Amino acid sequence: MTHDLAVDVRGLRKSFGDHTVLDGVDLTVPTGTVTALLGPNGAGKTTTVGILSTLLAADGGTARVAGHDVAAQPQAVRAAIGVTGQVSAVDDLLTGEENLRLMASLHHLGRREGRARTDALLAQFGLVDAARRPVSTWSGGMRRKLDLAMTLVGSPAVVFLDEPTTGLDPRSRRTLWDEVRTLVAAGTTILLTTQYLEEADHLADRVVVIDGGRVVAAGTPAELKSAHDAGSLDDVFLRLTEPSTATSDPSSEEVA
Repeated sequence: MTHDLAVDVRGLRKSFGDHTVLDGVDLTVPTGTVTALLGPNGAGKTTTVGILSTLLAADGGTARVAGHDVAAQPQAVRAAIGVTGQVSAVDDLLTGEENLRLMASLHHLGRREGRARTDALLAQFGLVDAARRPVSTWSGGMRRKLDLAMTLVGSPAVVFLDEPTTGLDPRSRRTLWDEVRTLVAAGTTILLTTQYLEEADHLADRVVVIDGGRVVAAGTPAELKSAHDAGSLDDVFLRLTEPSTATSDPSSEEVA
């Protein structure tokens, strides 16, 4: 693996019984960038993240994260990464502050360091006012921000975000996008899985399209849009001069 790659995947394969989920996936994520893994449900996105985060074992191929072999050095990989899954990992019975302190304890941070890290993340994500309320009373957007904050307690070098904005309203989604941009500006590397073209376009330095367990396209958002441009109807206006002739007289339609 070259030093400028935070993730380096070659020929990754995974099957569940007779069903092949990953069929020779190649994927690279340069350090300090956002790469979006784009594809429909069942394409293999979550399985890829599961393997890279050491939660699943690959059937074939190689994968290195933060310079460590996923199969041979799982503990080193886990120490370098943070994962935000599709399902929120927050505890509804605890307050936001308690969730973060629990995560700090799991990362073996001292009491003072854990408190400082908790306070800093609550402020970073705009959750200070709600910090001492049970998470069960929070909105979906607030819960998702807390989920991401918990992922960052250990200051990971590489963060995997598995469809982090699914189910969020547009405003909450854009707020989370802002947080992702802030993380990358500070040097964090992010692999983002998503079904949203707009999300990949807004966030990613590079997009990898996966379908049926294979990479079917890869490039910058601009490169992919240019390669698959099917034309546009921008600046085309339709004016109907007489409603009664709308369906019978094509000459009454004016295109500019």
